[in-house]
Amino acid sequence: MSYIEGFVLAVPTANKEKYIEHARNAFPIFKKLGATRMVECWGDDVPSGETTDFARAVKAKDDETVLFSWIVYPDKATRDAANDKMMNDPEMMAGMSDMPFDGKRMIFGGFVPVLDLGE
Repeated sequence: MSYIEGFVLAVPTANKEKYIEHARNAFPIFKKLGATRMVECWGDDVPSGETTDFARAVKAKDDETVLFSWIVYPDKATRDAANDKMMNDPEMMAGMSDMPFDGKRMIFGGFVPVLDLGE
């Protein structure tokens, strides 16, 4: 089964198109490093919770939209190797200096699928 790296971040709403272009330009790099799929989801119905929620998790401001994203890798080893290579890839590091969001408030993690019921 595949390995998933998931992300939640806050993007200034005014930067939506800039973010989409940023992600579109990043995918060939991820693909070169072994990713098989990347999905970017713009928040549309992201309710506030009583205890916690997506917006609070990334300290989203009033002029920001929560984004939920994931990258699919064939396995954890491929994802780990990709992350190591990205940290040493000048092309990737150059793109990080001009991100259309505050990367310090992004949360991410790796996940092992335990159930996949189709698409």
